Amino acid sequence: MKTHVKALVVGGGAVGVSIAYHLAKAGWETMLVERDELTSGSTWHAAGLLPLFNMSYATTHIHKYSVDFYKTLEAETGLNAGFAIVGNLRMAQTQERMDEYMLYSSVAETAGVYHEFLSPKEMKERWPLMRCDDLVGALFHPQDGYINPADVTQAMAKGARQRGVEINRKLQVNSYFWTGDEWIVTLEKMVEKGGMLVGSGELVEVRAEHVVTATGNHAQRTARLLGIKIPAIPVEHQYVVTEPDPALVAWRAAGNPEHPVLRDSDALWYVREERGGWILGPYERNAPARFLYDVPESFRADLFQLDLERIENEYMSFIHRLPSSETVGLKDDFNGPICYTPDGNPLVGPAPGLRNMWLAEGFSFGITAAGGTGHYLAQLMTQGEAEIDMASLDPKRYGSWMTTEYAARKNEECYEHVFILHHPDEERTACRPLRTAPNYDAQKALGAQFGQVNGWERPNYYGPLDAPASFDHDARSFRRGGWWQYARAEAAALRETAGLIDATAFTKHLVRGPGATAFLDAFTCNKLPKVGRINLTYALTEAGTTRTEYTIVRLAENEYYLVSAGAWTAYDADFLMKSAEDFIAAGGGHLDIHDVTTQWGVFAIAGPNARAILNEVVKDAVPETVLSNKRFPWLSWRNIELGMCPVRAVRVAYTGELGWELHHPIEMSRYLWNLLLEAGEKHGLKLVGARAQNWLRQEKSYRAFGTELGRDATPLEAGLDRFVDLEKEFHGKAAMLDTGIRAKCVTLLIDGPEDADPWGKEALLLDGEKVGRLTSGGYSVAFGKSIGMGYVRPDLAEPGTKLKVKMRLQEWDAVVAEDSPHDPSNSRIRVDG
Repeated sequence: MKTHVKALVVGGGAVGVSIAYHLAKAGWETMLVERDELTSGSTWHAAGLLPLFNMSYATTHIHKYSVDFYKTLEAETGLNAGFAIVGNLRMAQTQERMDEYMLYSSVAETAGVYHEFLSPKEMKERWPLMRCDDLVGALFHPQDGYINPADVTQAMAKGARQRGVEINRKLQVNSYFWTGDEWIVTLEKMVEKGGMLVGSGELVEVRAEHVVTATGNHAQRTARLLGIKIPAIPVEHQYVVTEPDPALVAWRAAGNPEHPVLRDSDALWYVREERGGWILGPYERNAPARFLYDVPESFRADLFQLDLERIENEYMSFIHRLPSSETVGLKDDFNGPICYTPDGNPLVGPAPGLRNMWLAEGFSFGITAAGGTGHYLAQLMTQGEAEIDMASLDPKRYGSWMTTEYAARKNEECYEHVFILHHPDEERTACRPLRTAPNYDAQKALGAQFGQVNGWERPNYYGPLDAPASFDHDARSFRRGGWWQYARAEAAALRETAGLIDATAFTKHLVRGPGATAFLDAFTCNKLPKVGRINLTYALTEAGTTRTEYTIVRLAENEYYLVSAGAWTAYDADFLMKSAEDFIAAGGGHLDIHDVTTQWGVFAIAGPNARAILNEVVKDAVPETVLSNKRFPWLSWRNIELGMCPVRAVRVAYTGELGWELHHPIEMSRYLWNLLLEAGEKHGLKLVGARAQNWLRQEKSYRAFGTELGRDATPLEAGLDRFVDLEKEFHGKAAMLDTGIRAKCVTLLIDGPEDADPWGKEALLLDGEKVGRLTSGGYSVAFGKSIGMGYVRPDLAEPGTKLKVKMRLQEWDAVVAEDSPHDPSNSRIRVDG
């Protein structure tokens, strides 16, 4: 057994074995250790389905890679992975479900995933055993199917060994220790005793430059050993296998092909053939989370007691869909743990606060994701970045506020939402409200309908004051939902009078000390602002792509206040702290970094009347001039007093109107909120939520992190040249320049359908050929039509270029607009008074 390797992978399920395979393929000396036998965790009892359906661009790429990769394993290893390419048929009982499939079609097209749409008549003709008279249609992936989880894992293991990977079983990690250069991993040899797997007391050490944990159901133990939080907790998933169905047996005996994997999404189940019978897998309500703190020593390749009453409705709907199954008995049943995360996406990437420690945990669709996860994580580890933006899977998307109870309840919710309609405007309700700003109750009383961002409650829009509790749920749609009219009114008011937005969820860091200026100058790509001024800038990845967007407020010569996206607090903090540690270790000056997110509330006030409203309450020797261009120019900050509230006011507005961000002590939020509402009443002030703000920023071509800005595009590709100072050296500069311009970010005005706007998932076409994709979408009150932002081939980025947007299976006219189509000269932002 080796005692020193480049990479150590912990966990011998499908995910861990794939990671080991791909790291070895990339040229790294790799070892894999497994506490029991390969596939002895959730892999062994997985149903082996390979659903390509996913609304995430990154996850769709991961799933597609897996399906394509698994088809190559037999030629490489000689082992048949048991891939049955029978297709996947996802049925729809309602038009709204078909709307969901049409939106998915946009994501699939951008990722190159082939799919078809079928009518009920076409389904019945192909598969007469199915009842189709109550269906609206279906989505079909003919190139997909199912695979044997154990066989595909063993095939990847053989491929890994052929590439030099050493795989050792019956070894459990007891501790991790980082020396500053490498990890010392202490392993204990496990032995069987009375049917249990227990430690022998015999220890061995392995030194590894990098460690990857893919520990599945044991993620909570891994979290304790590493001293971090991992919100991956298993939920029970049960499926049953029937006796042979005589009608199915006769169908196959007549020479007919195997049925595709069937999914009746509205009935919450999947079905596939199994030796003349059927496998039924429901995603029912009230499936409990298990192993919140640890997996018992007695639990190995074991199962839980089946709960047939819990899946009775799903079983009856299965009989309804396949009537011949009504008289067929049950042959076998499975109820095993499957790991989930609060949002359903796995946790893939660097562990928070640790060096060279990588997580691959929380896979609810582990067989589907295993191949692609190994491929893209290996890219991330060996090349610095993957070719797709992996931020949506990053383990640091959850902060230190996350608890075991939160993860367990959200994971249960996520399980029962597998087949629930995935509206783009969906807001799930479990564990809410949790993180609230002081004025949450006041906003709720004024009709606020909230979304959740990094645990924070944030108004999405303000609905009617007498709205029932179900209003927001009922307002959701794949088209223009019931909330759309309220967001449009808010956007119009901000353009015409003034709007007030709660932006308290913004991430805020204080960076100060003798080395602060030198650190930030090398850490970000733009010139640093002078004292009293602000600047927009970007921190880059090693690959030269965009890692984080910052508004930098320079408080003093060596003191800076950094504002970044509210959804990414822990993600930004981890990168900032590790970069600062590297700077200090390299001989840079001392600096301190503090996360002050929860110390400061933020209100954004903007619109033509914003100055007049603030003038009502500002306290100054000459109050009528304190907010003038002369004393308070655009892109500057000042300490001002609004009534009795001290405010760090920043003259910037994400909406493109005259405006200020009002950063204030969070304990004074209620006072300042009421003060602004009272002052704004005679000036037409309207409360504005995040959805209207998202539309308004697109009218100004303001890029957003997580959509236009990410780790798959450089700032130059994003069209942010004016925020890049090529006269200085900064992290990622050389890689950014070497990358060149592969695509360009543009804003498009779209003549779309009358009842729908793009969501930022749609393909962009020219003469029927895909030439780009949208990353954001919505409605423009300034132009009275749909609007979107996205990336196209560089030669198509010129204003006036005519393209098509694929929405609801139709092509709609779109034209590339000039950057900042609304008020391109910024005269409304700079207006004096």
